[in-house]
Amino acid sequence: MACQYEVRNTGKADLDLIFDLFEQSIIYQEKRGYPVWKNYDRNAIVKDIENKNQYKVMINAKPAIVFSVCYVDKIIWRERDKGESIYLHRIVVNPEFKGQKLFGKILEWAISHCKKHGLSSIRMDTWTANPTIIDYYKNFGFNFVENFITPDTPELPVHNRNLALTLLEFNL
Repeated sequence: MACQYEVRNTGKADLDLIFDLFEQSIIYQEKRGYPVWKNYDRNAIVKDIENKNQYKVMINAKPAIVFSVCYVDKIIWRERDKGESIYLHRIVVNPEFKGQKLFGKILEWAISHCKKHGLSSIRMDTWTANPTIIDYYKNFGFNFVENFITPDTPELPVHNRNLALTLLEFNL
C-alpha cells in the first residue's frame, strides 16, 4: 500500500496528542541514553499552534510527526539570522512511525515552503552529544555549521536553555 501523507497545521484539539508524543519521546530517548529535554515548555507549543507555526505530518490519516517552525532565531543563530531561512524546531516522531526516515516528508515540505516564500535555507539545531541524530540529518543533505551552547534566557523556551547544540543548515 502506498504511503499517503499530508503536512498540515496542528490545532488546539491536538494538544493532548502533542504532549503525549513529547512524553513518549523523552522516555524513548532516556531509555537509549540519548540527551533528552529536561522538560518542555507547553506554553511555547500552544503559542506555536496559535501562530500557525506548528505542523503535523499525517501518514495514511494518522499523526506521524509534529514539528514547529519559526522565521527568526537570533538567540541561537545570532549574526547568521538574516531573515532568509526557515527554522525547524521540536520535531517529535510518533513511536509507531520510528525508523521510517519520515523526516524526509518534513524536508520536502520545508523545501517547497522555502521556494514559495523566497527563503534560501532550512536550519535546525540538535543535541551535540547525539552524533547519531546529527549524522541522520546530514544524510538528508544538512551541513554542519557550528556547535553552540544556548544562553539561560527567558527568551528561550525552558527546554532550550543551557544546551550544547549542533547547528545544521540545508541550502536550497
